[in-house]
Amino acid sequence: MMGRMKFWFRLAVLSSCVMSCLAQAAEPAKDKIVPQSALDGMLFYQLLLGEMNVREGSPGTGFSMVLDAARKTRDPALFQRAIDIALQSRSGEAALQAAQTWKREIPGAQEPNRYILQIQLALNRIPEAGQALATSLNELPVDEQIGAIISIPRVFARVHDKVQAAQVVEKALSQFLNRPALAATAWTTIGRMHRDADQLAQAVDAALKGHAADKSAQGPLILALSLLSKDTPPLKAMLDEAMQSPVAGELRLAYARTLIGQRAYGDALRQLQTLTQRHPEVAQGWLMLGLMQQDMGQALQAEQLLIRFLDVSKNTQEPELEAGRAEALLALSQMAQQKGQIERASQWLSQIPANVDPIRLGSRRAELLAQQGRMDEARLVLSQIKTTTPDQSRRKALVLAQWLREHKQHAAAHEVIQQALTEQPDSQELLTELSLIAEKLQRYDEMETVLRGLMKSYPQDPHAYNALGYSLADRKLRLQEAQQLIAKAVELAPEDPYIQDSLGWVEFRLGHTQEALRILQAAYKAKPDAEIAAHLGEVLWSLGRQQEAGTLWREGLLLKPDNETLVETIRRFQFKP
Repeated sequence: MMGRMKFWFRLAVLSSCVMSCLAQAAEPAKDKIVPQSALDGMLFYQLLLGEMNVREGSPGTGFSMVLDAARKTRDPALFQRAIDIALQSRSGEAALQAAQTWKREIPGAQEPNRYILQIQLALNRIPEAGQALATSLNELPVDEQIGAIISIPRVFARVHDKVQAAQVVEKALSQFLNRPALAATAWTTIGRMHRDADQLAQAVDAALKGHAADKSAQGPLILALSLLSKDTPPLKAMLDEAMQSPVAGELRLAYARTLIGQRAYGDALRQLQTLTQRHPEVAQGWLMLGLMQQDMGQALQAEQLLIRFLDVSKNTQEPELEAGRAEALLALSQMAQQKGQIERASQWLSQIPANVDPIRLGSRRAELLAQQGRMDEARLVLSQIKTTTPDQSRRKALVLAQWLREHKQHAAAHEVIQQALTEQPDSQELLTELSLIAEKLQRYDEMETVLRGLMKSYPQDPHAYNALGYSLADRKLRLQEAQQLIAKAVELAPEDPYIQDSLGWVEFRLGHTQEALRILQAAYKAKPDAEIAAHLGEVLWSLGRQQEAGTLWREGLLLKPDNETLVETIRRFQFKP
């Protein structure tokens, strides 16, 4: 098929050929035989006249002349030109006529199929577009069908009626659902269309059927990842089964990220451990596993994993991995600081490029200065962080307020957040921080007002429910209401260990000691944390298991020696670690 070219250039070339032939007529005949063009003199001038009509404002007449010439010559370039003229004059019907004529005249051509499909979609004739899609796919060579099926959601992306689009695509692809080589791809595309139409049940069903058709295909698994939630347990089971077999490292990494986003930390940890064993070349696996181990208080393992990440990623220029290197260096600096290795912490920090997030870097520098007792310098470092966007300004205020709160400068922290809220009054992060500071200032009415406002604005976020429920339980107030609030948080985030800690604590306050013990032991196993250790230790102490409580509190002190809840609990029970 001839490639596209500007039509006037094509005419110029043809004119040159005609003149050349006339000039050569008087020359002696040569041995070389020149093939005759389908474009004779009459057709040439018909095209010339058609183009002149288009240029002079009569595109309808010009279109008819060009289409007639295309039909007579069966030249694909002329059919394309006729379609272009129709589209430029905003005549979808004429463009469709040209494409359909092209298909009738050259039945084996693929290009008119694509034009017919696109024009039907532009005319919002979705059923007809579905028929055109089925025809186009069926006529494609087998080796091109998979790519074409994968691209369908992009082709239909601008259709307003997503439900109808999903229906016609599923009908068009029905011819491939019993073909082993294409079934998984077809089901994946059907699932994507239903997902985009917010038809979750149909999308889940398509993902399951696609996986059943070909358990080695990655398309259904990627679709399942995009659909995975607490409401889709069959997909979780399908993915867990698939992950037992060798899968691409990037796919396992994506699954681990999804699990972390759903707070399924235990499952995510297992996937990352498998990833680093089977695909050690995937640098992000080492980073994520190292950060998870740090979060779990496993400093030695975390340090080894993060150093391995730095080694694996050292020769890459990928922006994501460069950002990951900064993240790893910040974490290594923090862990060194927690062990009192100030010089080593500074060395890790000095390796971070200057163009890294100024807020994260400033926060880490301030923590190092604070541990050395240089509090004024630390606060100055935070105050002097330069910001250029509203997002950076918000984050700077949060970092400064959190630092002030952690160093018991609650009034100053309250002032910082209030000032930031004048610029961004609806910021969820700023309001959440305000509630924490208000509690430290014992302004409980203000705290509750803020948290209830967050529940109203963000009803699917578990943290406001958990924060208010825990505060009430900790102060031994309205315990039944506290239990209901925490139960709502558990419903929204059933595997979050901090929310499980709150649930165990309110059960203890209600006198359900054995149930509290069970919940808190599971929470501490999932997330070794100083505050959970404080609560679990108190429950054990109340059961007469003081030795176990003491062991747990010592572990908590190793995790975070300055945790207020743990320190206060140890003081209250007069325990000497």
